[in-house]
Amino acid sequence: MVQSATKWIGGHGTSIGGVIVDSGKFDWGNGKFPQFTEPAPGYHGLNFYEVFGPSGPLGNIAFIIRARVEGLRDFGPALSPFNAFLLLQGLETLSLRVDRHVSNALALANWLKEQPQVQWVDYPGLPEHPYHERAKKYLKHGFGGVLAFGIRGGFEAGRNFINRVKLASHLANVGDAKTLVIHPASTTHQQLNEEEQRSAGVKPELIRVSVGLEHIDDIIEDFQQTFQSL
Repeated sequence: MVQSATKWIGGHGTSIGGVIVDSGKFDWGNGKFPQFTEPAPGYHGLNFYEVFGPSGPLGNIAFIIRARVEGLRDFGPALSPFNAFLLLQGLETLSLRVDRHVSNALALANWLKEQPQVQWVDYPGLPEHPYHERAKKYLKHGFGGVLAFGIRGGFEAGRNFINRVKLASHLANVGDAKTLVIHPASTTHQQLNEEEQRSAGVKPELIRVSVGLEHIDDIIEDFQQTFQSL
């Protein structure tokens, strides 16, 4: 599993980093991954699977060892000590923050669906969501801290909305202590034409919200003043 530590783990938008977790259960010797079973020129012909595979003294750690000795060497994805400290500090409060993210997101979704300026709300915590029953089955502790909604007025209304929020921030990150909003059609996906955007699930009116830790009343008030300013 590869996880961006920049998001929920860090939780404050202060560091860029990631985490690789290897369960040690995958068969890298099945013939489809020669980089594990053929000699590695950079390590004097070392065969990662033979030395670090299931028959090794440490169990099947071939992937994570290769990620360290070749990935770190070739790409340099090594954190500075201070960034590592910030991410570890964020990890200490992760469970507490997620509870607030989730409760705020559900409350905001329920409020948004009642607003005349909103066409639709996409959040699995809403009973009318097509995957709500599955979400209840698999997401036992809440339905996540990110939602999307469609604003009436299409592209222009969406672009104006993200530029008129005051408490929320116009940023592409997620899992931040701050509420973040973005209008993908005019930002992250602007290089695509409308047909290409729609095929990627990006509608002209779509606004994505990473719901932060602020008091829900303050988040709602900010969205309300933004709607009224359009």
